[in-house]
Amino acid sequence: MTTQPSVLRADARRNRERILEAAVRAFTEKGADVPIDAIAKAAGVGSATLYRHFPTREALVEAAYRNELARVCDSAAELLADLPPDRALRLWMDRFIDYLAAKQGMADALRAAVASGADPFAETLDRLGAAIGSLLRAGADARLLRSDIDPFDVGLSLAGVALITSSPAQRDRSGRLLDLLLDGLRHGVDG
Repeated sequence: MTTQPSVLRADARRNRERILEAAVRAFTEKGADVPIDAIAKAAGVGSATLYRHFPTREALVEAAYRNELARVCDSAAELLADLPPDRALRLWMDRFIDYLAAKQGMADALRAAVASGADPFAETLDRLGAAIGSLLRAGADARLLRSDIDPFDVGLSLAGVALITSSPAQRDRSGRLLDLLLDGLRHGVDG
């Protein structure tokens, strides 16, 4: 696993972010075999800069996946800071579905990374459980959501929605199913 140095210069941090964004796009759109040089070019950096941050393809795949996971998980706190908990949860659900779509697009690259010994999923369930749990607790505390919901049940429900609405043409259906899920999370609350 590649770790990000604790302090990066601002330009190095921007380069790293651009590389990760380009990598997610490339792996999602073109699969596991996209040339690393193409990712560097799309990020607007040289290959040496990419390799300085990510010495192997597997390190890049793992970092891109973890960056997307962090982005979606961290957005829970940001949404809660600005919105009522039930609305924050609903918007977070949309972000999670988008995250799953990107992960699905990266599936071949992730499988190749795992086959080489990387473990990009090591923290996935804990991070997702914590993010969903924080949204559910805030909703229960505000008496907007039920208090008896297991965060992992919500995560599995979201994965099911993503699985059956994986095509862009099904995105409207996905939204309707997420609305139904949220209605179920509100059921029985007398706020």
